[in-house]
Parts: sequence; structure tokens; C-alpha cells
Amino acid sequence: MDVTPLISADRQIIQSYNAGGFKISGNSYQGPVLVFPDRTMSWSASSMDNLKASDFDMLDKKDVDVVLIGCGAQGARLNKEVAQALKARGILPETMDTGAACRTYNVLMADGRRIAAALLPL
Repeated sequence: MDVTPLISADRQIIQSYNAGGFKISGNSYQGPVLVFPDRTMSWSASSMDNLKASDFDMLDKKDVDVVLIGCGAQGARLNKEVAQALKARGILPETMDTGAACRTYNVLMADGRRIAAALLPL
């Protein structure tokens, strides 16, 4: 019995990640990315230490309930001010290492959740 979820071809699936970037739905991206179920874009963030609330301006409550923040090889805490700014907009930030964020994004996206992933390379 095939238990692979049926995922529409227009959905963004994170296929792999490494120190330089990501492979998402057959396309390679160098550096940080923002992944939504319907699109992927380069992200201007450079590290967890330098994140600002404005780095998440493209997230909209009407499209996203949760943003998974991939912190690189090691988990890290999100700056309190950034976390509070996201929560005030109705978006729940969840931080984890990048590998966990990629896997979690794929599962939640396949389940139809209103999700985005903000990913820093390893």
C-alpha cells in the first residue's frame, strides 16, 4: 500500500539542504530562503543574531499561521522583539535547526496547513 501523500505539482517541497543552500521543487537556491506552499524566494537574513521584524514583512496573516525558522546547524532562540512582533500580527514563530524546519515544513504543507519556512543554510 502506497502511503506517500499526494501533493499537488504546484506545491513547494524542500528536497534537500546543505551548507550553501537548498533544493526546492527541483530548483536550487543559494543562501537563505523563504518557502511558502506556492512559491520560494531568496531571503535577506544572514544570521539569527541579526534578524529584525522587518525581515518577516512578506508574511501575511491571511496566508500564514505559523512560520518555521530554520536557524542553521544548531537550534537558536529568536530575538524576543521579533517573536513579539510576529505574534502581534497573528503569526506564530517556531525556531528549530534547519533540518528539522525543512522536515516539519514538508509534513505540515502536505497536510494543508497555512505554513511558511524561513531557512538559513547549515
